[in-house]
Amino acid sequence: PQTGRMNLRRFHNLVRVLADLSNSGRELILVSSGAVGLGVSQLGLRERPTDTPSKQACAAVGQCELMYVYDKLFTEYNHTVAQMLLTGEDLESDERRTNFQNTLYRLLELGALPIVNENDTVATEEIAVGDNDTLAAIVAKCAGADLLVLLSDIDGLFTADPRKDPDARLIPLVEELTPQVYALAGEKGSDLACGGMATKLKAAKTAMENGFDMVISNGQRPEELYDIVEGVPVGTLFKSGGKH
Repeated sequence: PQTGRMNLRRFHNLVRVLADLSNSGRELILVSSGAVGLGVSQLGLRERPTDTPSKQACAAVGQCELMYVYDKLFTEYNHTVAQMLLTGEDLESDERRTNFQNTLYRLLELGALPIVNENDTVATEEIAVGDNDTLAAIVAKCAGADLLVLLSDIDGLFTADPRKDPDARLIPLVEELTPQVYALAGEKGSDLACGGMATKLKAAKTAMENGFDMVISNGQRPEELYDIVEGVPVGTLFKSGGKH
């Protein structure tokens, strides 16, 4: 069962790869989820709450744990991280979005690695972005990114759900978001997760409309990021056409 407990080995592997890529001169932004799920575990709750105050309380506890672990792991590789918490209002308001962009650019200039999450402690349904796939796409757009990588629990977009259909085939390249592509979006896989393939296709739409590529790959193999940034085919590539 999904417990919300942190998989430290997976975290460490991801941090090691990101630190290595940063050392090679690439500017990186990490959009990380998990605060509410971690809070559920830290507070000893049996399941993820459904009421807003409890979810926000879990987020407040979990966000501390999340950033503590990221800070500790990145420090081992001599990297400084910065926390940025956003709501939908921050991204919809021109002034607040500009402030976010200015801070983001300055952090990158200073060599820090921004870690962005939705501010679940204050975000209500009316002002929430809603899921981290959408948030990641909006952040990538604001940052003028060249590439967005979404780490999933499967290898990419398939012709069917590979967990249920042994004949499901990976789709390596998507150049147009057709109704047939949207029809492939399945249900989200984890009770503690928010979002699924449908939100990833929404993120792909944002990427492709704004001229940057997006890749869906398996988060259990973060070392594949080395290949992805070099253009080696991994997972599913959503090709933008390079209008950015």
